[in-house]
Amino acid sequence: MTDGAQFQQVRSVRLYERIVQQIEDAIARGELTPGQRLPSERELVTQFGASRPTVREALRVLESNGVVRSRPGDPKGPEILPFSPKGLTKQMTRLAQIDQMSIAELVAFRMILDGSGNLLAARLRTAKELAAMERTLEVMESAIDLGYEEFSEADMAFHDAVAQASRNAMIQVCNAVVRGVVLSLITDKVAHSRNSKALMRESLEHHREVVDAIRAGDGPAAARISRRNLYDYYAGYVPKRDRASLLALLEGDED
Repeated sequence: MTDGAQFQQVRSVRLYERIVQQIEDAIARGELTPGQRLPSERELVTQFGASRPTVREALRVLESNGVVRSRPGDPKGPEILPFSPKGLTKQMTRLAQIDQMSIAELVAFRMILDGSGNLLAARLRTAKELAAMERTLEVMESAIDLGYEEFSEADMAFHDAVAQASRNAMIQVCNAVVRGVVLSLITDKVAHSRNSKALMRESLEHHREVVDAIRAGDGPAAARISRRNLYDYYAGYVPKRDRASLLALLEGDED
């Protein structure tokens, strides 16, 4: 045996996966656009040279992923759907759940997104957008006595308000998706923590610090505070061996 490339075992690709890939590739190339219809199931069977059950399984996967929509009894083919965060959320959640995406990677990405979004919001926000952020802080405070679920909803509204002020749609979408996936992994731990209310109050104070920096137009400070707050909140749920990437994002913040 020679030293060199290490190969992995090959995986057989099921026929329905090839159909899914062809349709997704056609969408990526712009050959299929939202609102268009795929051929009927009968026509797809002919075009792909596959059995009806194989085509149906491919369509089931595409519909589950939010790529197409089929209506019972509709004689037309499945409709191509516009991009939706819901579909992306499903995919990222699957990745996280099967350990292909670690919580450290997710938290680090959120630190990057939040920091950038807050920096932009501090520079670009309007008085109306700032007022919206301040209202969400009031809702968060009221939600502490109601429970973690209500507090989490208010927290989501806060981050949505900041992301909208960033004027960057990708930050809005990705931030919501990553936040949702991270919380899906730790919500039970936070909600049933003995100091759950203390954690919520601490989180609220951190959010107020961010708003103060945004109000002052200090983008670097808003970004720095956001990264530090996210680290303080989530680091305890990240294995120590995986925290290096999170700490790297804090380097220079104390200068």
